[in-house]
Amino acid sequence: MDAVADRSWSRTGIALACGFGLALLVGIANGLIVAYVEIPAIFATLAVGIFVYGFGRLFLVDIDVVPLGERAGWISQFGRGSVASMPAPVVAFADVALLAMLFLRYAKAGRYIFAMGDNYLAARITGLPVRPMLVLQYVLASVIAVVAGLITAASVASINTRIVNSTLIYDVILVVVLGGIGLSGGKGGVRNVIVGTLLIGILLNGMTIMDIQYTVQNLIKSTILLGALVADSLLNPRDEQTAQQGDI
Repeated sequence: MDAVADRSWSRTGIALACGFGLALLVGIANGLIVAYVEIPAIFATLAVGIFVYGFGRLFLVDIDVVPLGERAGWISQFGRGSVASMPAPVVAFADVALLAMLFLRYAKAGRYIFAMGDNYLAARITGLPVRPMLVLQYVLASVIAVVAGLITAASVASINTRIVNSTLIYDVILVVVLGGIGLSGGKGGVRNVIVGTLLIGILLNGMTIMDIQYTVQNLIKSTILLGALVADSLLNPRDEQTAQQGDI
């Protein structure tokens, strides 16, 4: 039994290491494409995401939902366990938010990210390493995505590959915009993300309790998102310099 358990731990560790390594490569690729090739971030990340999804479905997973079952082992504690009577996902969210806040507020790289703002050309003239900071942002986003994916899979005891084609990406944008973070950059913080998450969580729970149809929910969310984007463009207008090509 001990030998079987050791092998299970070893396989799980190797699988996590491979997933973490792949996420880092994807983050680096996204960062390089956005920072050095200067492709708009929304198009670069969507294209890379579709490529990763297609690669995974073609070579790694050939079904939509992969049940974890007993193979999850200790990983299930990330989604269904508890720490001091608090659900493990809530504790993980709080830890990630705290680390992100400390990084942005006290780390030199975090202050650089804020200082870059919405005018990369001005930031570059002042001596900030704009391109490396952009790559670092996408690498950090990949690390956080691994943690989020691990917790999600552990919570539902399965890996749902169809989430790529869901409206989750628009929910994330809605959280960011409603939280008060400027999409042009340089405005907002972790506190804004937490507020946006709470607002969207209340909204989704309320619509579910009211038994609103899924298509109607999407209509409501899209209307709110459109209004929030208009408000963001009015409250946080882009700097004229950032509208020019080659401003990184």
